[in-house]
Amino acid sequence: MAKEREIKLRVKDLRALRRALAKVGALVVTPRVHELNVVFDTPQFDLAKQQHLLRIRTETPSASRGRTSGTGKRALVTFKRPVPATGSTGKGDRHKVREEIELEVSDDKALARIFEGLGMNAWFRYEKLRTTFRLPGSQGWAKGLLIDLDETPIGVFLELEGPAAAIDRAARALGFESRDYILANYMVLYREYCRSRGEEPRDMLFAKKARR
Repeated sequence: MAKEREIKLRVKDLRALRRALAKVGALVVTPRVHELNVVFDTPQFDLAKQQHLLRIRTETPSASRGRTSGTGKRALVTFKRPVPATGSTGKGDRHKVREEIELEVSDDKALARIFEGLGMNAWFRYEKLRTTFRLPGSQGWAKGLLIDLDETPIGVFLELEGPAAAIDRAARALGFESRDYILANYMVLYREYCRSRGEEPRDMLFAKKARR
């Protein structure tokens, strides 16, 4: 499996962040995309107990949402699990590192029915609007680094994925420090958000008005 290394950062001032992105020369490589993510597990949550994730993600370019043609729409299936312990010194603990398999599928609904036929349920759904940036090729230190700006129902987050040194350097360049790093996934962040507001967690979805 490929390894994924990433962190999240909570964005409190979106305008300031956009200025910082422009200052470091960040270029949009994937314009704003709407994501609907569906997480599957057994009724006994056997995957979650092992910290495994099985997800179907449907991506629709924001500009084409609501059109009947579905231009640009694609679906991905993703499986993630913790990296097996190898006697690490803990040097990389400031980042979230997972093993990941991801591939594009032609029919997300058919795949969901297969998962259900195998005894799994779609137990959590979450949405976000994602814009993906890269730094110019002239900045060799940033090779392999992805910068994702995520607008979610619980706030705006920045996700940095790539080599450890590039993640840390980009975070500093954008005005963040290591104490700002978030390793929790959106499911955990959503539950914390609901708990802080005294609400019952359900699915992390935009309100209908916000979607429009």
